[in-house]
Amino acid sequence: MKPFFEQLKRIADSLEKMVPVDEPFTLDPKINAYVWSADTGALSPIKKVNRLQIDLLKGIERPMSTLIENTRRFSQGLPANNALLWGARGTGKSSLVKAVHGYLEEQYPNLTIVEIHREDISSLSKLLQILKNLTQRRFILFCDDLSFDSADENYKSLKTLLEGGIEGRPDNVIFYATSNRRHLMARHMIENERTTAISGAEAVEEKVSLSDRFGLWLGFHNCDQKTFLDIIDAYAERFEIQLEKEELHSAAIEWSVTRGARSGRVAWQFIQDVAGKQGKTLLS
Repeated sequence: MKPFFEQLKRIADSLEKMVPVDEPFTLDPKINAYVWSADTGALSPIKKVNRLQIDLLKGIERPMSTLIENTRRFSQGLPANNALLWGARGTGKSSLVKAVHGYLEEQYPNLTIVEIHREDISSLSKLLQILKNLTQRRFILFCDDLSFDSADENYKSLKTLLEGGIEGRPDNVIFYATSNRRHLMARHMIENERTTAISGAEAVEEKVSLSDRFGLWLGFHNCDQKTFLDIIDAYAERFEIQLEKEELHSAAIEWSVTRGARSGRVAWQFIQDVAGKQGKTLLS
């Protein structure tokens, strides 16, 4: 019998070696920005974040101060809310999230931003298992342009993160999302749910209640002409655009008319055009 048990032991040892051992997850201490890849289960480091300095963001002072204060409390380990930044396209929602992180990370070196793509929301539970064990860090989990269509079930994973579930959200994770929709789904989809479901009210309530789980709702709207020109002036001064103010304003207004909108994004696109014509690089 002894040779038989020895053979079993060798088989067991061989099988054990075949099972992959999860290595402890570590982050580069010098990098505070990552992108989550659901396919590989990895956090890809971002050495240089694509963002503007916070003082260049004009016309959104109220949501800015609110988000800074909320993020500061979170960085200090105090209670803070998940935030939904909603409103018109190009009004500075994602720029503000990235700028707030950049503004506070020097004061709080453990403050880290992790971007998750909307299509990877279903992998949230896997990501949270990683982040909650990295207790030396405080994570802003950021999803840009978040929305759901009528057949999308990924919103259930997000509901669990925001408020539900037995375990709840890890203490070192907060969730910030931007969306063009206040309720994260198009109005016609809400109406369709109401008219086609067996219990229309309940079907709508299940999806609309998702946005209710964000403690902060920060609204963004297209700016007026004065604010638009203030944004242009701030960019022109920072990047040393050589153009008389009257000529600059006239060209900026014409640019906004051709685009059919006035927003921070349109202002930035205009400044890129002017800087390119003047042979200047834009390094914020």
